[in-house]
Order: sequence, then C-alpha cells, then structure tokens
Amino acid sequence: MGKEIKLFITDIDGVWTDNSLYYDKMGTESKRFNLGDSVGIMFLYLQNIPVAVISEENNDIIRDRLEKLKVQDLFLGVTNKLSIAENLIKKLGISWGEVAFIGDDINDIQLLEKAGYSAAPAQAPHYVKKHARLTLMKNGGEGAFREFVEKYLDTKGLLNDTIEKYLLINQS
Repeated sequence: MGKEIKLFITDIDGVWTDNSLYYDKMGTESKRFNLGDSVGIMFLYLQNIPVAVISEENNDIIRDRLEKLKVQDLFLGVTNKLSIAENLIKKLGISWGEVAFIGDDINDIQLLEKAGYSAAPAQAPHYVKKHARLTLMKNGGEGAFREFVEKYLDTKGLLNDTIEKYLLINQS
C-alpha cells in the first residue's frame, strides 16, 4: 500500500452485519450491527478521511444507522457499484490508489481489485477473498470494518494518535 488513503468505501451486508435478516411475529425486518464498527468511522473522521457506503441493499434500517454516524456519501440500492465509486472518485479528484474498500461478495470483486487497499471479512467466499489484498480475522457483523480501519491506521503509524484524539474528545 503506497499512497495515503483519502477515501474509505464500505459495503454493508456481510461487512457491518452478519448477512442475516431477522423478522419478528409482525413481519418487521431488522438487522444486527456491531457497534465497534462505528468506532472505525469515528477513527477515520479523526484523521479527516471520508467514508462512503455503496450497497445493493436499500432499507431504512441501514439508512438510519449510517445517517446517525453522519456518513454523507450513502449510496443504497446500487446494482453497479463500480460506476458509483468511479463517479465519487472523480468528484473528489483522487485515484483508485487512494481508495480503501471492504466487501464480502461477488458484486464487490471489481472494487476489491481496483482499490489501493482492500479487504474481505473472514467469512467471504474464497473466490472473493482472492481479489482482496487483505483477509480479515473477523467476520462481517463482528467488527470487520473496525479491524480494517485499525489495520490501515496502524500500518501508517496513526493508530495511537487516533486513539489519543478519541480519548481527549470523549473525556470532555
């Protein structure tokens, strides 16, 4: 990983969630998110690195969760993830080498290949993982996004600084 990352792009289902849908007796759909992943978002914001979400899934549960985390570049219901990512990269004036991407399934392969830094959660199929530069120890829904962020920050020597910034802000 040569260049500094200027944008983190993430898929949601299978990365932030365990890829499951839960239904109650009334037929209400829900998803389980790992709260540790939201710390990954905060760590990136503390380093002034924006986050974008590109997901095929499109529902209010995901939208509400990500709006609460102040993710501004939120693309839900996307079938052509590559096109959305290319438009965003062009808008930001950056290159693929300055992009980090995490995804877990077949529709993420193109972005895993193009991103300068990419990862797949542990449970991703082997034919997806082979396109990522990094296979994580954690499964989706178990803090995989945070692991990805922390590995990047640690590689760049920024993890301790980020933790100190986080602690200062949250002690006030």
